[in-house]
Amino acid sequence: MTTSRRGGNPVMLGFAGLAGLLVVIELLPRLGLVNPAYLPPTSKIAVALVDEAKTATFWQALGDTLTAWITGLTIAVVAGVVAGLVIGSVPVLRELTASTVEFLRPIPSVALIPLAVLLYGTEIGSSLLLICYAAFWQILVQVLYGVTDVDPVAEETARSYRFSTWGRVRHVLWPTALPYVFTGIRLAASVALVLAITAELVIGAPGLGKEIGVAQASPGAEAIMYALIVVTGLLGVIINLLARTGERRLLAWHQSIRGEVIV
Repeated sequence: MTTSRRGGNPVMLGFAGLAGLLVVIELLPRLGLVNPAYLPPTSKIAVALVDEAKTATFWQALGDTLTAWITGLTIAVVAGVVAGLVIGSVPVLRELTASTVEFLRPIPSVALIPLAVLLYGTEIGSSLLLICYAAFWQILVQVLYGVTDVDPVAEETARSYRFSTWGRVRHVLWPTALPYVFTGIRLAASVALVLAITAELVIGAPGLGKEIGVAQASPGAEAIMYALIVVTGLLGVIINLLARTGERRLLAWHQSIRGEVIV
């Protein structure tokens, strides 16, 4: 294990930066630089977070958000991987769908909010529609990149040995595309969380986002609102860490992971 002599340990620097931010948030309202009604001090936010953690409503909202997140992400991963492998493996099909993919991919998921409300109202289906749409493109594009990165020599060797279609996918295409798949999953996991919170906040689907909106509209609940925002931030950090850890362990055999310098 090595560390940078100039920069020091990045983990410790990260904690130091976070501690500094918490100190600043504590001091700004107490020194009168910011109205406490708009930004409560860190200590009050922490107390509100502890109080919220004692309520069943908080855990129900957290469970709803995680349910929407994992369900939507799973659907997007399965659909994106299957579609990417099929489209990428057939050159003609890729040419036919290229313009369609490039047209649909840039459309923001939030633009589908009216459609989601029309179809599912404030139910979890609204969240799933937005999550699946946003996460699907992250997976699909990465899988397509992975398929095109297959070594032509390996592909020709598989053909020479008369591998079946499934054999070529399993032994040639899939190992090459797998690092790209994990990159897509890592990106999609973060995007899925953002869309889950957005759907709950804007549409009113059950979850942390909805509770944030309720706290925002409730007089004197500013600390609770910030406490819930902190929870969403922590979820994002945890999801990213889990995705990176899983990627490193499952792809330990790949040179992109073996070549990393662990800090």
